[in-house]
Amino acid sequence: MFQGAAALNLDAKGRMAIPARHRDALLALAEGHLVVTAHPHRCLLLYPAPAWDPIRAKILAAPSLETQSAMLRRLLVGFAVDAEMDAAGRVLVSPELRAYAALEKQVWLVGQGSHFEIWSDAGWKQQQEAIFALGDKLLPPGLENLTL
Repeated sequence: MFQGAAALNLDAKGRMAIPARHRDALLALAEGHLVVTAHPHRCLLLYPAPAWDPIRAKILAAPSLETQSAMLRRLLVGFAVDAEMDAAGRVLVSPELRAYAALEKQVWLVGQGSHFEIWSDAGWKQQQEAIFALGDKLLPPGLENLTL
């Protein structure tokens, strides 16, 4: 459902305006109730709350004494913040999450189907360079026969 990349600006309070093309879908799916959390790649994830709930439940069901599960829980659930889209379609990104992802004025909102990634300008450029560097080795196992 959510696709495309958009360059956005954070305002002085740390709010970003969701592009108009995604607002209606976020209102229909979640009535503007969103969750923003950290991603291991140093970007943020923005989910409609109903799409986040099963992911959160799965993470919380993992063994808390198993090191990797505990680390993932600390990252994804520990950083998770409930956010509301305001009447102007803006979402506040907490100072802690902005610091984690090194977000400054310009950010990138990148659709990932069920959710979005939020990247710093430098982080998004770095991701693009990494993609270009892979060249014909970009396709992972199972997608070797993908036709575009």
